[in-house]
Amino acid sequence: IVMLGAERSTLSELAKMTAASQAERTVLEEEFNWLLKEEVHAVLKQLQDILKEASRRFSMPSPGLCEGQLKQENFILGSSTMDQVKGVLTLQGEALTQADINIKVAKSSQVMHFAFRDDKQWKLQQIQDARNHVNQALQLLSSRDESYTFKTGAEVNKLMDAVMLQLTRARNRLTTPASMTLPELAASGLMKMFTPPMPGDVMVNFYINLSKLCLTVYQLHVLQPNTTKNFKSAGNSVLHNPGAMFEYNNTKFEVSHVHKVECVVPWLNDTLVFFTISLQLCQQLKDKISVFSSFWNYRLF
Repeated sequence: IVMLGAERSTLSELAKMTAASQAERTVLEEEFNWLLKEEVHAVLKQLQDILKEASRRFSMPSPGLCEGQLKQENFILGSSTMDQVKGVLTLQGEALTQADINIKVAKSSQVMHFAFRDDKQWKLQQIQDARNHVNQALQLLSSRDESYTFKTGAEVNKLMDAVMLQLTRARNRLTTPASMTLPELAASGLMKMFTPPMPGDVMVNFYINLSKLCLTVYQLHVLQPNTTKNFKSAGNSVLHNPGAMFEYNNTKFEVSHVHKVECVVPWLNDTLVFFTISLQLCQQLKDKISVFSSFWNYRLF
């Protein structure tokens, strides 16, 4: 009789635990369904608002001008530690529409002046690519409007992963300038942009690094045939150092001086902040779904 009583007590406790477990599962299902129907769309709307603002930064309209005309901004290039290179750059969206550069020659202290030809402008591929990635992220988000019902957490995660990939690529384009060899730079169309034409012993490069627009100037000297026995061509780099050697049009050169000047572009800083906030929102949504899956007794996905 005592044993039967103990078994009944155990069965009763198991029944209570099962009922409690079932109630907990029901609550979790209700919360998860609310997450899929309500909170996911709230986050998607928030992401769209942020990324629309980021997209607008890439194409700010010019006040008072005709529709579609982008704002022109002038930036002064300089360095607190040297005055060998000075200049003013005009940025209009993703294009440098004018560059006015003064370079002080190291040997003679003579100042050379160069400017873009009137019929030329230089596209900053990094800005163009970053903008395209933002727009692709927006297209992904707009493909799931408020009328769409997410059925599984895996479906949400797949969308978040795709959006995060585009945002990471956009951020990387602004934070990681392209590496180039010196012959690639010498052959670049940028060398043909200026009036008067750049002399053969000067090269320039423009690129974006984070929120800064950078100009690098290389001054070169020709290596004489009797001094080239230790010649070793330099590889890819964002910024080449003095002493780097290369061959172009059957002539061997060595970099004698390198000057880098830069200016902050405030709206680029804004876009980087928007990317960071958006990536955090995506990850937080993925984390919430992960919390539910860890509590679930059967596969959430």
